[in-house]
Amino acid sequence: MNRTGKETDMKTRITECLGIEYPIIQGGMAWVAEHHLAAAVSEAGGLGLIGAANAPAEWVRNEIRKAKEMTDRPFGVNVMLLSPYAEEVARVIAEEKVAVVTTGAGNPEKYLELWQASGAKVIPVVASVALAKRMERCGVDAVVAEGCESGGHIGELTTMALVPQIADAATIPVIGAGGVGDGRGMAAMFMLGAEAVQIGTRFVVSDEAVVHENYKDKIIAAKDIDSVVTGRSTGHPVRTIRNKTTREYLRLEKEGASFEELENLTIGGLRRAVVEGDVSEGSVMAGQIAGLIKKKQSCREIIEELMAQTEALFGECSSWVK
Repeated sequence: MNRTGKETDMKTRITECLGIEYPIIQGGMAWVAEHHLAAAVSEAGGLGLIGAANAPAEWVRNEIRKAKEMTDRPFGVNVMLLSPYAEEVARVIAEEKVAVVTTGAGNPEKYLELWQASGAKVIPVVASVALAKRMERCGVDAVVAEGCESGGHIGELTTMALVPQIADAATIPVIGAGGVGDGRGMAAMFMLGAEAVQIGTRFVVSDEAVVHENYKDKIIAAKDIDSVVTGRSTGHPVRTIRNKTTREYLRLEKEGASFEELENLTIGGLRRAVVEGDVSEGSVMAGQIAGLIKKKQSCREIIEELMAQTEALFGECSSWVK
């Protein structure tokens, strides 16, 4: 029985490990995933994340403390390991006794002992079977298998191909990410071997996300063909919604522009889009699933709708088998 008084059978090793009601984790999106969103997702029964991104350690500490004031439920912090503040942020997470740590853009091995000693569950985001197996050997609690359908920085493998291969290779729980926007996607992740899903783009348009309305409206207006990947020539591919900047970036890539020239085009772009609402020249990071998102909702409404749709589909599957 969940907090709304409804029965749910969606209990997995992830819900048990993290102490959450539903196997739904909110992505740790830079400039988007702050304490308001993280607390709202956790209060609704999922796992909210604060995205540390390139922020200084004291900003992260303040966000953690603000989230604790809004919820007594588990939440986590996503650490971007390439951040110049990563080591300081890692210490803050341990000091503040954060329940869960997810990591991206690297290998978190050097921080595992620190986090585990503080009682945190550690869940790295991985884009390959090799890294998933290495993380399992290091003693992490689970992995997020993130396919290239997701928004922001991406790998090469699709979610459909990546999740089952990691699920077969690892014995720890797998969380499927990339391309999940409704109950069909969530059910598909479970059929592929995942025990939870991580969702980013849909939570960007939630009521609690402190994101400029232009950004939310851009996602809601997106069609199936409106996401594009830039940066493949530099080895740092990023998925965003098409706009003036992506067109210029792709033109420069085609002409063989230098890494520095391409970087200068996008510096500060995500902040301009999220905070200032410049969706023409800013970086509107969003997954391919944006074309399915048609409305703004509260985090609780999103999670309850996802769960209802998923459970209904599993009920239909049972009737097909019979």
